[in-house]
Amino acid sequence: MTTCMKRRAFLSAVGGAGAAAMLRSVRPGFAQPLPPADFGLEAAGKIKPRPSISIAASPLSIGFETLDRKMFEPEKTYPHLAELGVKWARCQTGWARTERTRGEYDFAWLDEVVDSLRRIGIQPWFNLGYGNQLYTPDAPHESAVGWAPIFTPEARAAWLAYVRKIAEHFAGRVAHWEIWNEPNITNFWQPQKPRADDYVEMVRITAPEIRARVPKAVIIGGAFAGVPKDYLRQCLALGMGDYVDKISYHPYRAVPEANYEADVSALRDAIAAHKPSLGLWQGENGCPSQKGGSGALADLDWNEARQAKWLLRRILNDLRLGIELTSYFHTVDLINYVWSSGQSGKTNFKGILRGNTYERKPSYYAYQSLCALFDAETHPTEMLMTFSGLPPAGGETPDKPSGLAAMMSAAFLRNDIPLFAYWRPLDLMKDTEPVQIEITLGGTARLRTPVLADPLTGQVYRIRQAEEKGDLWTLRGVPATDYPLLISDAALFAA
Repeated sequence: MTTCMKRRAFLSAVGGAGAAAMLRSVRPGFAQPLPPADFGLEAAGKIKPRPSISIAASPLSIGFETLDRKMFEPEKTYPHLAELGVKWARCQTGWARTERTRGEYDFAWLDEVVDSLRRIGIQPWFNLGYGNQLYTPDAPHESAVGWAPIFTPEARAAWLAYVRKIAEHFAGRVAHWEIWNEPNITNFWQPQKPRADDYVEMVRITAPEIRARVPKAVIIGGAFAGVPKDYLRQCLALGMGDYVDKISYHPYRAVPEANYEADVSALRDAIAAHKPSLGLWQGENGCPSQKGGSGALADLDWNEARQAKWLLRRILNDLRLGIELTSYFHTVDLINYVWSSGQSGKTNFKGILRGNTYERKPSYYAYQSLCALFDAETHPTEMLMTFSGLPPAGGETPDKPSGLAAMMSAAFLRNDIPLFAYWRPLDLMKDTEPVQIEITLGGTARLRTPVLADPLTGQVYRIRQAEEKGDLWTLRGVPATDYPLLISDAALFAA
């Protein structure tokens, strides 16, 4: 059985003049999705992509971070993002890039980003940071990544002046504001050690400045590295809930499902004890497409197919658990990634576009498939989905990660049509062949012609052995893989 969670309504991202031209500018041939898998089933169509501007609202976001450090060229990404189907983009604002002379603010570079995203139907949400060498002079890099400007009166006053200026400037275009990034780890909380009381103090002085200038501002607190339950409890006990509307977190892990449901439950319990109305956002999470770069998970044996599978598992698991917004990090590989200590000399390979060529990776097409189907018209629900014929753990397939079920599943309704997702939560560093299983589905009144859809490749298949008895369907000879497959009615993919 799947868990039924209530998802809050999302504001639709705005479109406008120039979107059609942006879409027409996409050149064909920018790398292709992975070829269809050999499931032994007859092809029955494709998942049809939907441009972002055609989607009214959605919980799906893309990372557009590191703008403050100039590690990618935003203008090269817009044609791809226009066709992706996401409705949100997390943008780091870059105080140091905006105020280069004391008291003088130049937002032209950020205006271009915000307006370009909005033109193609994507709403930016701001991550507000970082430091500024004018006021945090010990920062080794000009972007002052991670240097918190609250430890001297001068830095604090300058930070609040910047907050007032950026809030006034973008008040009509950006409503969602996240305060700082990963304050619970040393890399992003310099020059002192991370302390919950220091971060809550930053939130306490910053949030009112935004609210005074941005009508109906939505303030996001946390942006926590990982899922630091004790740190969150400390922040809430210190009153952070009085200043924010959402809590965000960054649950990097090689197996997306490992301990995740328990972690989310713990976050919700902590929130419920202080301010139950706080929403929960998965604000930044991704994995590399090759080994040996910079950033989280870089030392594992990734490739582009494994990255795409990981993306599907992360996003669908968040949707299964009713997370309000889920964001994939990042739009494009980040070359010569900049930390708080400066340039790393390495590439962060988490992008859905390749860093040198801006070509689409398989992960781009995988996310595009999800965006087409899991907008605000698709809601988690409870319906029966059981499995038989799975190999035993430790048999001819790799062991499942400790503590996980043999199969993950989720049920949704899309315009009252059932939409099921299922996958084996196996270690992606061990390639696993599909196995054939039997699936029983219940509560499927609108299911007339069951089909199988593969979001990794976009291919839709006919299911040969499908039998309906009463309100149950039995599907035999269907594949189970280490990434999500979808079952729905043929009508859903003909629309």
